[in-house]
Amino acid sequence: MGKISQGILGGVSGKVGNVVGGSWKGIDYLRILPVSVANPRTPAQMDQRSKILTVINFLEPIKDFIRVGFKNYAVKMTQFNSAMSYNVKNAITGEYPDYTIDYTKALVSCGGLAPALNGIVSSTVAGLVSFEWDDNSGDGNAQSTDKALLVVYNPAKNEAVTILDGANRVTGVPEVTVPNNYSGDTVQAYIGFISEDGASVANSKFVGAVQVAS
Repeated sequence: MGKISQGILGGVSGKVGNVVGGSWKGIDYLRILPVSVANPRTPAQMDQRSKILTVINFLEPIKDFIRVGFKNYAVKMTQFNSAMSYNVKNAITGEYPDYTIDYTKALVSCGGLAPALNGIVSSTVAGLVSFEWDDNSGDGNAQSTDKALLVVYNPAKNEAVTILDGANRVTGVPEVTVPNNYSGDTVQAYIGFISEDGASVANSKFVGAVQVAS
């Protein structure tokens, strides 16, 4: 029998449904086992499993990005599980079994660095998604040398294009190249920041959904 000792995803020991938890070098982790028809399915297990799988589906295409975006938020768990914990609690919408991600509430990076100001996204040229934001260098701990963290997530294909070393905060007009087959698809866009030395990360900002130009 599995035991959850610290909330939804913290301190998981053993198996809850097909979600297995454990600890490695003091870091909590989760993994999903194939579902067995003999596996007991209480309503609570099925509900929680559906939420977890919804978030995994969203985060899996950006897992390398998450390792950077959630590195300062993870405490005794991996960055990926930390991102799962936050988004299961805050970014799920709908009713079982039809849960979806509320993209406006999801975070793909998390930290105390000053976030993007007045970010917007657009696409007027095929294969390009353009980001803009206002330069807020000097506000709080925002520095002109902070680098943009960008995510373009394509729900229709469950794919994403990510940038971990984008334009400086002071620049504010980068373009992200996306695959040609994204044309006509609606993508979800996020902006975060990371300090020049990599020590500090900002909470991501959802800057909108945009249809990629054809």
